[in-house]
Amino acid sequence: MSSKSNSDPLVNITGAKSWSFEEARKVINRQQKNNKKEMIFETGYGPSGLPHIGTFGEVFRTTMIMNAFKRMSDVPAKLYVFSDDMDGFRKVPTNVPNQEMLANYIDYPLTSVPDPFGEYDSFAEHNNAMLIRFLNSFDFEYEFKSSTQLYKSGVFNECLKRVLESFDKIMDIMLPSLREERQQSYSPILPISPETHKVLQVHIDEINLNTYSIVYKNPETNKKEEVSVLDGNCKLQWKADWGMRWVALGVDYEMNGKDLIDSYKLSSKICRVIDGVPPENLTYELFLDEEGRKISKSKGNGLSIDEWLKYAPKESLAYYMFQSPKRAKRLYFDVIPDTMDEYIDALQKYKTNPSVDNPVFQIHDGNPPQYDGSLKFSLLLNLVQACNTSDINILMQFINKYLKNASAKTIDFMKELAEHAVVYYKDFVANSRVPQKPTKEQAIALNELKTELEELSEDSDADFIQNFVFEVGKRHYPSDIKEWFRVLYSVLFGAESGPKMGSFIFLYGIKNIVNLINERVSHVE
Repeated sequence: MSSKSNSDPLVNITGAKSWSFEEARKVINRQQKNNKKEMIFETGYGPSGLPHIGTFGEVFRTTMIMNAFKRMSDVPAKLYVFSDDMDGFRKVPTNVPNQEMLANYIDYPLTSVPDPFGEYDSFAEHNNAMLIRFLNSFDFEYEFKSSTQLYKSGVFNECLKRVLESFDKIMDIMLPSLREERQQSYSPILPISPETHKVLQVHIDEINLNTYSIVYKNPETNKKEEVSVLDGNCKLQWKADWGMRWVALGVDYEMNGKDLIDSYKLSSKICRVIDGVPPENLTYELFLDEEGRKISKSKGNGLSIDEWLKYAPKESLAYYMFQSPKRAKRLYFDVIPDTMDEYIDALQKYKTNPSVDNPVFQIHDGNPPQYDGSLKFSLLLNLVQACNTSDINILMQFINKYLKNASAKTIDFMKELAEHAVVYYKDFVANSRVPQKPTKEQAIALNELKTELEELSEDSDADFIQNFVFEVGKRHYPSDIKEWFRVLYSVLFGAESGPKMGSFIFLYGIKNIVNLINERVSHVE
């Protein structure tokens, strides 16, 4: 999933239609207009809470666009992952320890708030490190940018001067967007108190362009103070900050969630006021938790990256992130199995049709892995249940039989998938599945299937077995064959749906499925 610039000679990029290539064309048009020698992509992160999948998704999707750009242009490109770690700490997250301690640091810069986990010098540093670890595990190519470091080192100074010079124009942009009460105290520039070191949201009384300083009344001391806006003595309100850093860092592309549409518009106006050009932009839909609410760092709802990766390989998360960025999606544990199965389907389709619009081409940067007849995640969940074991060695005996002569790479991948399936089954399936006791009529059909299966060779292939199961079902459910498969799933697995039965029986073994049917119908009179 890393970035590279050479195009794959086996695929045609010219007619690529997927969203990442469409976005990359925006960047190409921008480059051709200004003949810029290097294009800058950016994602922003506020380390006021633990990084969640939404943060990862923004970096991942931006990387996909940058990779597409590099396949369509020889102009160099890089990605900045920007942490707004100088922002004031406004609210204690509910999903971290030592909350009483954290409550004492409201309004302090995030890099001055102690780490509640006791691992780093600050809460921001802890959260930044978590994000970096996640990104590195996916081999992303990026440069990490710290707001605190850039402010204090003077990198932003020239743009901060422009902001101060344009103070009244920026106020004219921002004030109409604010509530009347907020208008009274609003300033795009936030001084950092020399005494308490808090980020102060105060009205600015005077501006001195000769020294590039501001005068304000400190609400904690009730005294007027004058501080320079340079070298980290002040920071900008985030909409002004967003527009300012686009100019300072030369950003050409940045996406944002649907909830920030108005913020992007305001920041774009501020960017233009200080002689910049706003970046190209994609507005993506939000991720939702189990109850359909927007996921939040401070609430800790939805899934964390670690939680997803506990139950499925990282490729499944990449696939989920790539699909339909303009559609709101639930981000909860129950989406993992289907996502994993869709990823495997896409891999198989790529074998016969190596299209750049196939998500696996893009999430693997043009080099998708070649697996030999990979098993579905849903099939493995049913295997774990039928075998009633979490012993990977036992499961691999079935898998090795199914994947005859498969490559070592395929076997390793399937072992990893089986290990995830065991964990997922234990946590989410085991207590929710209760096999349904069959009715007398259902038992007759199942016994007939069992009797006829006993006549088949253990070497019968999956397609032959599937047709065989289908024929038995047609005799008992001629007008509703779907009901036959619902009976199989509910009686054998306690589920409403399930895998392709031919594939499952081939994997599990004819003798084993005969024994399972016997067990399920043995008490029916």
